[in-house]
Parts: sequence; structure tokens; C-alpha cells
Amino acid sequence: MPELPEVQALADYLGQVAHGLAVERVQPTSFSVLKTYDPPVEALVGRRLTATGRKGKYLLVDHDGLFLVLHLARSGWLRWKDPLPTTPLKMGKGPMALRVRYEGDVGFDVTEASTDKRVAAWVTHDPEDIEHVHTLGVDPLDAAFTTGRLQELLADAGGTQVKGALTDQRLIAGVGNAYSDEALHVARLSPFKKADKLTPDEVERLHDAVVGVLQDAVARSEGLAAKDLKSEKKSGMRVHGRTGQACPVCGDTVRQVAFATKSLQYCPTCQTGGKPLADRRLSRLLK
Repeated sequence: MPELPEVQALADYLGQVAHGLAVERVQPTSFSVLKTYDPPVEALVGRRLTATGRKGKYLLVDHDGLFLVLHLARSGWLRWKDPLPTTPLKMGKGPMALRVRYEGDVGFDVTEASTDKRVAAWVTHDPEDIEHVHTLGVDPLDAAFTTGRLQELLADAGGTQVKGALTDQRLIAGVGNAYSDEALHVARLSPFKKADKLTPDEVERLHDAVVGVLQDAVARSEGLAAKDLKSEKKSGMRVHGRTGQACPVCGDTVRQVAFATKSLQYCPTCQTGGKPLADRRLSRLLK
């Protein structure tokens, strides 16, 4: 899943390769991808890409004041192509969700690697008009994300597991499954610990871990082409996606808790006092 560092890198990359180019055509190829109808997607045609950015995990592509907003969900991706294929696209076929063609026969495809159909696109004059964007929480790389602010957010989350609080986009915008695993490992915290039960020292460790992990990932991704971002993300992980491998800190075996549609990874020695977590939804330690 693209998270804050990858979306930031995609925004930077797209801004470099497409700045000033005029849109020739926008073609949705999935029946579910386009979430708005006014302005119509055709309104982007003839407008030039003037800026790119992000809010949380939402990619904001500004075309002379009219935004194409993209959310890549769990398995979506953006692929820049030079030249862009001229082969006609068919609705509802394969992983394609959306194609944007710019002058000069270049552009990008938005794809989705699963059948979930959660990738979404909006055309809007103001991204804040999109409910999911407007209700996003604090950006963890913003100066407003202080240790005190994190303490307040965790208190608001109540008995929610800290893993769930970190990935709740209404609280903290941009952190997903992968970087929450990484931050909890750095902070030496169990993913199942209750959010409102963290001590002041634990909150400070978690704050520093979240900011540090994200800043490091953003720095590693800087300047990379879109096609190289996935492999860079994977190579930089300490525990996420490394079930069965040795923890880089203590050498213990990285373990996994699997759920219906996703999983988390952690190190028992570093995070749970050496005890493996039960591999089920209940937040209990195996006895």
C-alpha cells in the first residue's frame, strides 16, 4: 500500500516529469474509479499541470486550479510512461483504472493489482471538498505533530490498540500498515497495547519513531522514479514483510499476526517481552 513517503515521492516525480504539460485526454477504465461528475473529467483537457502535492495518502495533481485527486488504496499504483501506449483501452479490463495523456505522447496509468476496486479519483476545484480529504487528521511530518499532540490523539483513541490508532487516518494522516509496524518496532512497543495506556516515555518514543521512520523513508525515496519506489520501500523495512527473518536489532525471529485481509509483523524480543502474540484478532498473548 502506498503510504505517505511513496505518495510524496510520486507527487515530486510527477511534478518533475509533467510540469507545464497540457492534458490531452483523461480516460477512466474502471467503472468505480471516478467519484465525481461535476466538474466532468473532460474539464481537465487543455489544462496544464502546474503543481503536485499530497495530503495524507491522497495525491493532489493541480491543473491550472482544477485538481485530479487520486487515492491508490491498498494495491494501486501510478506508472509514468514515455511514450504512452496508443493501444485502445477497454472498460473494466485488467488492472487498469485510469489513464491520463499529456501532450507529447506521455502520461501515466493508474493501476490496481487486486479485484477490490478501491482506487479512487476525483476532479475538484478544492480537495477539501472531498469528505475523506477534509476529515484527515494531523500530518505526522507537520510541525503540529508534537509529542503533546500525539498524547492527545492516543487519549482520544481510548482502548483502541496503538497499531489501530496509528493507522486511523482521522487521527494521523499518511501512516499505514507498513510504517506503523516499523515505528512500533523502533519504539519497542507491542502493536496490541492500548493507545490510552502508554506512559509519557512510551508516547515520546513513539512520536520520535513515527517521525524518524517517515523522514528516513522520504529521504530514501527522494529523486526516485515511480517504477523504483516499491522496491526501495521493501528494502528499507526492518520488520514489516520480513516474517521468519532475523530482527536487525536483536536477532530474534520476526513474527506475524494475520487477519482476514492483512497482517502485521513485529519482534517479540524488542516489542512484547519475548512473548509471541496470538495469531488471531484478539489482542492476547499466547500462554
